[in-house]
Amino acid sequence: MTATILLTPAVEDRTPSSLPPRLVLAPGDTAPALIDGAWWPRSRDLAAELPALIEVLDPLWGRITRVTVNPTFWPVIPRKVPVHGHVVHVGWFEAEQDPHKLLLLSYTVGRWDLLVVPPETEPVTAARLMTMAADPSRSLTATGLIQEAERFRTAAEAEADSDSYREAFWDYEGGHDARHPDSRTPDRAVIGHVPTPAEGV
Repeated sequence: MTATILLTPAVEDRTPSSLPPRLVLAPGDTAPALIDGAWWPRSRDLAAELPALIEVLDPLWGRITRVTVNPTFWPVIPRKVPVHGHVVHVGWFEAEQDPHKLLLLSYTVGRWDLLVVPPETEPVTAARLMTMAADPSRSLTATGLIQEAERFRTAAEAEADSDSYREAFWDYEGGHDARHPDSRTPDRAVIGHVPTPAEGV
């Protein structure tokens, strides 16, 4: 079963059910895949974002001891991040690690790879990415998932633009009142008598 988790801040005005999910994990009983789920941080500040994520993952995956990122999208990479009860070491790999992936290591259990959904992503696209990352049949890398979601978003926008254009053209042409160019309807009203059919015919 896929785990969907709301990473709520300490002070939050909205109810948890109204918040978008920030972490989705793939089902644990599926075959190993390139991505084990997706995380949608609120910012690119690792020192601020990692503690909440790791507090959720520690009970599920065993104590997370190390995290690695690609520095492409992280402006500051702290060497250590204090988490409730322990310290997590943070490292980075430039060429070896997908820029859209967060790698987590547990000393006792193993390794997990999460897609990092860019913080500025629109909620609809973020939800799509998180669903794709948790799909048991998934076979794309983190960057592949981002590119696939971008293609879908571009296609949806093009379709919406096309619909808007068709609607505007329809309105310009008169909409429902527009007549087919081949119509033979006269310009003026025609008033005439329609004979009553003869009885018995």
